[in-house]
Amino acid sequence: MSQFFYIHPDNPQPRLITQAMDIVRKGGVIVYPTDSGYALGCKLEDKDAIERICRIRQLESGHNFTLMCRDLSELSTYAYVDNVAFRLMKNNTPGNYTFILKGTKEVPRRLLQEKRKTIGLRVPSNPIALALLEALDAPMLSTSLMLPDSEFTESDPDEIKDRLERQVDLIIHGGYLGQKPTTVIDLTDDVPVIVREGVGDVRPFL
Repeated sequence: MSQFFYIHPDNPQPRLITQAMDIVRKGGVIVYPTDSGYALGCKLEDKDAIERICRIRQLESGHNFTLMCRDLSELSTYAYVDNVAFRLMKNNTPGNYTFILKGTKEVPRRLLQEKRKTIGLRVPSNPIALALLEALDAPMLSTSLMLPDSEFTESDPDEIKDRLERQVDLIIHGGYLGQKPTTVIDLTDDVPVIVREGVGDVRPFL
């Protein structure tokens, strides 16, 4: 049975944030709010936790996972990026964007997109997500909580509890979130490619 924390969406309680990240450090899988709905998260190098996320989402091999980062300070450790791409990212984070980048050797091979060796990277603006990442002091492996029978990211934490309370270690109730998909930008080549237009403004990348 998973734990269920009510965390204030604007002023996250430090005690609960610390407890949540202790669960992640010990190999737990958590459900937490982002600026684009709820997501599943775990420690980057935890193979068992990653496999649990794949079972929940029924993901096939080759899925593009996302590194959720508090800022761009860890970027060079996990991704190759040139100066132009870095400026674009810096000017548009935190926010509703997912950036596709070439992964470095620091990213476990099983997390990279199989053919292109890419990884997604996000810097969220959601206060709870940012507080969790600050407490973890490292990126968190993440994927949108989109259940197999749904085309949308889950946004109601009470419904999530009904569906997943026996499959994850912690569900964070951070409010009821609307459907706000991120804009996905591929920055692996010289010219940005808009993969999906979502909430994030595409004009800076045209």
